[in-house]
Amino acid sequence: MATLSAEARRRLTLAACIVGSSLAFIDATVVFIALPTIESDLDLGLTGQQWIVLSYSLALAALYLPAGAVGDRYGRRRTFVAGAIGFALASVLAGAAPDGALLIAARAVQGIAGAFLTTNSLALIRGVYGADSGRAIGLWTSFTSVATIAGPPAGGALVEFVSWRWIFFINIPLAAATVVLAQLGRCEERASVRVGRLDVPGAALAALAFGTLTYGLVEGADRGFGELWWAFAIALPALVAFFVVEQRVAEPMLPLRLFRERNFAVANAETFLVYGALYGQLVFFQLFLQFLGFSPFEASLLSVPPSAIMILLAARFGGLADRHGPRLYLSAGPFLVGVALLLLLLVSSRDDFWVAGSASLFLFAFGLAIFVAPITSTALKSAPTEFAGVASGVNSMVSRLGNLIAVAVIGVVITLVFDSQVAAEGAVPLARDQEGESLRAASLDAFRAGMILAAVLAFAGAAVAALGISDSEARGERAAEATPAET
Repeated sequence: MATLSAEARRRLTLAACIVGSSLAFIDATVVFIALPTIESDLDLGLTGQQWIVLSYSLALAALYLPAGAVGDRYGRRRTFVAGAIGFALASVLAGAAPDGALLIAARAVQGIAGAFLTTNSLALIRGVYGADSGRAIGLWTSFTSVATIAGPPAGGALVEFVSWRWIFFINIPLAAATVVLAQLGRCEERASVRVGRLDVPGAALAALAFGTLTYGLVEGADRGFGELWWAFAIALPALVAFFVVEQRVAEPMLPLRLFRERNFAVANAETFLVYGALYGQLVFFQLFLQFLGFSPFEASLLSVPPSAIMILLAARFGGLADRHGPRLYLSAGPFLVGVALLLLLLVSSRDDFWVAGSASLFLFAFGLAIFVAPITSTALKSAPTEFAGVASGVNSMVSRLGNLIAVAVIGVVITLVFDSQVAAEGAVPLARDQEGESLRAASLDAFRAGMILAAVLAFAGAAVAALGISDSEARGERAAEATPAET
């Protein structure tokens, strides 16, 4: 360890961040594939399937900001390693869960650990690489896509041929590798802020607002919104109180002054919209594939070619955005994603998929490759270096909040459209092996309505970037960061 050069340690740190982030990415993509099988085994319905996804996302959204602040104050590397260990332990609990309630609870614990892991992953890269973080983030994006390629087929095979429970146990060796690489890669990084106290009231209010809003949306579609009026009555005042607290506390977990930076504010607004569209596709498209008749393993294999596009192109677009400015890429990428989502409206059977569905997958991946590295880099580089952890937490929280709200709302739309056409009790939208012409027609209409909403989110994100992102500000930030290194 003593003979390792500074550059070698930086690379080991980057490798640790890639492997650690892959924990969360593999878990998410494999869980999407496993949802129909878990629903069949535990009798969860569409609402239960949503909660398997949303309990994880809710914990992430609620804790991203404090997780970034913890990393800034007490050490990003230390916090990152603790997150990896916690994620592995929660994965064991998820794999052993005997019923839906305990599985959903374990997923929430995964989300808690994942917040500390993923937020401090990006902040650690920023702290180690400084002004060169754009390319490093591009490499992070590319290589975590390797996990996206390997994870779903391996997970699909486990779901189909072994058990869905094993999709959680595959996280254990990755967690061990993450800890070892992070320890070997210890090197000089920009100082963390280690003063002050955590904003516990702000974190609690954010969790209360997001939690009650999500609960109202998801359960309201199943039980009736009138019965759950109290959830919305709690969510709105809690959200208002959160912003009031953040303006008054000495050290807020969400420094509102960061949003005075134009690119930071716009990049996070776009993140909310586009990541909502992305996760709307990722969750419900996997249900749709198995509804069409693809097995879990077959559905997982369909993600391989698009993921390869991400690996080949994401780092290149991250570098291009660093050199020429991010506005073009942040506008074009989401626009292509929106077009890809609309192409899914042409798919009504397994045979249809091979033309319109394949085109949608490849266009979706290309748009994602254009968008992901530039949006992350823009959001992080727009904030002062001392707030790297908080900026990473804000961007990660906003992305998770976007997918949290979008998955809940798209689920509401799918449920309402399906229920408006189906009188049978207990029928589940997009159920695997669904029989009956009327049920399948209702599921198709419901899915199409959901994808239209997701496309609207993607187009809105493209418009926000085209009108709001400043290339000159992005280049000025980069130049300002380069100046101290040159003196």
